[in-house]
Amino acid sequence: MSATERAIASAEAHSAHNYHPLPVVVATADGAWMTDVEGRRFLDMLAGYSALNFGHGNRRLIDAAKAQLERVTLTSRAFHHDRFADFCTQLAELCGMEMVLPMNTGAEAVETAVKTARKWGYKVKGVPPGQAKIVVAANNFHGRTTTIISFSTDAEARADFGPYTPGFEIVPYGDLTALQAACSANTVAVLLEPIQGEAGVLVPPAGYLAGVRELTRERNVLFIADEIQSGLGRTGRTFACEHEGVVPDMYVLGKALGGGVVPVSAVVSSSEVLGVYRPGEHGSTFGGNPLACAVALEVVTMLRTGEFQQRASELGDHLHQELGLLVGGGAVEAVRGRGLWAGVDIAPSHGTGREISEKLMDRGVLVKDTHGSTIRIAPPLVISKEDLDWGLDQLRSVLAGQ
Repeated sequence: MSATERAIASAEAHSAHNYHPLPVVVATADGAWMTDVEGRRFLDMLAGYSALNFGHGNRRLIDAAKAQLERVTLTSRAFHHDRFADFCTQLAELCGMEMVLPMNTGAEAVETAVKTARKWGYKVKGVPPGQAKIVVAANNFHGRTTTIISFSTDAEARADFGPYTPGFEIVPYGDLTALQAACSANTVAVLLEPIQGEAGVLVPPAGYLAGVRELTRERNVLFIADEIQSGLGRTGRTFACEHEGVVPDMYVLGKALGGGVVPVSAVVSSSEVLGVYRPGEHGSTFGGNPLACAVALEVVTMLRTGEFQQRASELGDHLHQELGLLVGGGAVEAVRGRGLWAGVDIAPSHGTGREISEKLMDRGVLVKDTHGSTIRIAPPLVISKEDLDWGLDQLRSVLAGQ
């Protein structure tokens, strides 16, 4: 039995089967490349679902983490620490907002956004107690907590986990008319992904986000943008909302905010919105810890230069140009996305998304399937054009049956 087979067999025997990973066992990684336990190299074209926007082992982020490890890693929010104020201040400035509420994971940040919107609705908007409603989009993916899966339309994520949390209304993604009809006097927020990642990198119709912004402003409803996957450079802008010149009332951030080093998430908004909290009403032992703040501060500093956004834009244009050439040839039915992020719908005659992912793995490229027929491509923003082209060559070969 090989080292890979032993590791997989042990994992299968001793861990819950809540994932179906590709049969590769990563041991080391650097930049856009990963090496498995047997020394085989793989081009990472997934980047931890955008958590690794800056690549594996980014030296600036590793150095920031190492320096902080020698000082202090955790205080809890029972005390102040010397990285917290800088983190909140600089992240708020990056977002054009005023306040930050730090958490750890993306799902925690979404839960925090839901609680915040409800409290704002009761304390500021004047919604009757217990009547707050949040409008969400079909095919969303905001996490896997009990509350979040309560407004999921994905049967696999939702089934057998009830009873479900009330207070949400689901409308079709990209449909402004349906959204307008769903907003009532008791609606406190509209929660959307500017681009739906897990659904297959679905980009909404042009003008949709601007329409959501206008509608929510007219109805005194918060516009919450879940930019956990789409934000922090992935689409060629700091935030995907910027493609339509839109600034929401609240950003929900995660994944790349921790640089692939530690889990870091945050809700960023105005003082009017986040100012509804009082001590004891919400918290997290690890949220905003010194190590997380040190790494996230470096992430913010790196994003301020604009170089990663520009790189994602330029390489993204190249990626979509090359992928677009595959459409109509019989193997690829559609391609969607922005920046270094694409969903590629595979024709059923050429295999499932999983089968294509496995064939790419055999050729040294790692991607991940979703919803049966789609593969997602989202390499680290530091990938070279040469490596990106090599990865696309492997995709062409697989689709050609070579």
